[in-house]
Amino acid sequence: MKINLGFGSTCLLVGAGLLVSSLAFRAAVPADSGETVFKSNCVMCHGADGKGFAALKTPDFTSPKWQASITDKQMRTVIKEGKKGTAMAALGDKLSDEQITAVIGYIRSLKKK
Repeated sequence: MKINLGFGSTCLLVGAGLLVSSLAFRAAVPADSGETVFKSNCVMCHGADGKGFAALKTPDFTSPKWQASITDKQMRTVIKEGKKGTAMAALGDKLSDEQITAVIGYIRSLKKK
């Protein structure tokens, strides 16, 4: 038995399939991924692109020179404890170790090629 769904029904089925695939993909991205945590906690001072703001004297995370100047351990300390003499607040009470690790990975991914 052959069922003719017609063009409209076929488009509807394809659209529904794409929607389900899209939702499944979004669900696969953890809520505490480095990018998500960065966007929730860091963009106001470091910018959505990670380039920082000269007026705030925040570093440009996309700079290879800056990336080479700091270790992951140093970054972890700054994120957890803040940075004296700057507006960088301590986030150790707000973020888990896993979230901090994810943010460090995301910041490293911003390095210009």
